[in-house]
Amino acid sequence: MLTYTIRSALSRRLNLFKASHVRSAVFPQLDRGRCDTSVEHTEQVEAVLQLLALRGYVCQPDLELWRRGVSCRHGPLGAELKRNLLETWWDSVVSSRALVFGINSLSCSLDRDTRTGLDHVKEVDAKKMTHILAQKELSREQTIDQLNSLLHMSPSLRTNFFQGALEQFVPSLELVSRKLPFGLAETGMCFRVHSCGRPGAVTQTSLVWFCSPRTSSQWLDFWARQRLQWWKKFALCPSDFSISDVPEQDLDPPASRGVHIFYNFPWGPEPLETLWSRGDNELLQAHNGVRSKLQCREGRKSVPHVVTATANMDQGVMALLFNSLQHQKSEDSKRKLRQRKVLKLHPVLAPFKLALDIGKGSTMELRQVCEGLLQELLDSKISAWPGYLETMPKSLEQLNARYDEMGVLFTTVINENTLENGLLQVRNRDTTVRETMHISEIKSFLSSFVSAAQHI
Repeated sequence: MLTYTIRSALSRRLNLFKASHVRSAVFPQLDRGRCDTSVEHTEQVEAVLQLLALRGYVCQPDLELWRRGVSCRHGPLGAELKRNLLETWWDSVVSSRALVFGINSLSCSLDRDTRTGLDHVKEVDAKKMTHILAQKELSREQTIDQLNSLLHMSPSLRTNFFQGALEQFVPSLELVSRKLPFGLAETGMCFRVHSCGRPGAVTQTSLVWFCSPRTSSQWLDFWARQRLQWWKKFALCPSDFSISDVPEQDLDPPASRGVHIFYNFPWGPEPLETLWSRGDNELLQAHNGVRSKLQCREGRKSVPHVVTATANMDQGVMALLFNSLQHQKSEDSKRKLRQRKVLKLHPVLAPFKLALDIGKGSTMELRQVCEGLLQELLDSKISAWPGYLETMPKSLEQLNARYDEMGVLFTTVINENTLENGLLQVRNRDTTVRETMHISEIKSFLSSFVSAAQHI
């Protein structure tokens, strides 16, 4: 049903046109063709990052820092893309499965022992550290002792979600009547020291899967296939995603097996997700070696084995952006051949599904229609870009080029014709085809389109 604002604006011209039938939304086959592999040099990759910065996906991109493990900051569209990616991960791993439960662990905690890994990030009180360093009467050894004591008493920021899942194993085991298998999942920020020596935050997803010892290898294979299929589902060029076993010399003790999921960036493959078969040692350590409270109802008094899947979603966002950007040739209105840049993000991940702009006509009435339609879409959880608020006039070709680079799925222009009969044209980002429909059909069309995309 149209909002009152839209109805009142349209009724001032002619009675609304009543559509004789409702179009069914047909999701077009995505162009899964070969990717452009011409971007091989640093200058070209930096040009891609500059385009992503221009369109609001990343902020101040520095290729060298990013390749050394320091993630780019995301702009408004990049943040929305990451949010959509995290939501689809949660839906795939937690919401659509009966045996995986979401948890929430502490972001920092005091060390239980004196062992402090080099990759730990500590939350240190700067005033206390400054006070220690300002005491000139202290000898060098005394200063070092006090600083070490301060570091020991300071909480460690989490570097992963693994320990939190192990701590919640026993209460979760009671929820499932002490039966295996089941999993615990979590998403959020973790902290680590990057390869360049700088500490930083990383957005991670984590699945910790508890299973019987005799099935742990099969479950590792199962989850590795599931995770690779999930990444490929959103890819324009699925072959850029690959999987390989972790070499024995690179195994993370006490893991017996490991699997990497890679994305082939222009400069080479980088891991997006890592899966480990970790055995039972760490679970026992987390519960002080008390085997009785860890045993399950399987006829055997054995401690469950643990399989983990951890993904870096900041790296995943950049992988999908590189994978989705295409350069296509097209003709403009003067039949001149131009290069068209299109960010063909998967419909489910695209930050905005529709861009609303104003054509020629009564500006006040057109804005009322746009505002009413935008609010109606937002109420239905359909993201739309308010292009009608733009003060600088642009040609239709300029608007299309901008929205293609932003990855907006559809573009429509509200004009005089819309005020007269309620009809407008909706342009498809991927095909550039324009379809005429009534304004009352837009919401259901977009909902059906995105819903269909979720099952492809």
